[in-house]
Amino acid sequence: MSRRLKKYDYAVKADSLDLLKLRDFLEQRNDSLLRLLENPVMLEHESFSDLLMAVFHLKEELISREELHGLPISDLEHLEGDIKRVYILLVYEWVAYMEYLKTNYPYLFSLSMRTNPFDREASAVVK
Repeated sequence: MSRRLKKYDYAVKADSLDLLKLRDFLEQRNDSLLRLLENPVMLEHESFSDLLMAVFHLKEELISREELHGLPISDLEHLEGDIKRVYILLVYEWVAYMEYLKTNYPYLFSLSMRTNPFDREASAVVK
């Protein structure tokens, strides 16, 4: 699995994303994200802390711009790098969490795999 994750193309094109919607999504979850950051148990997990810091950085980058439409290519490329960083860290954390569930809570693992956020056709329905 690790080899597949390293080879995966995490390319992100900021001009094809709704940056305003992403900014609003992150802003609406600010309190929840702050609670995670304040939780000492979460901070013991360095990779999760890295993910949280990357998410906060991306949120700050997005809210620091008065306008998210018509940005220069150089700025879009910068945002692409920030989004890609979050995406990569998020994928690794999700896989680690799935491994944890598989070992400790197989029933939760089953549902999580069936509702996999990376599968557009995922369904909770057991087939």
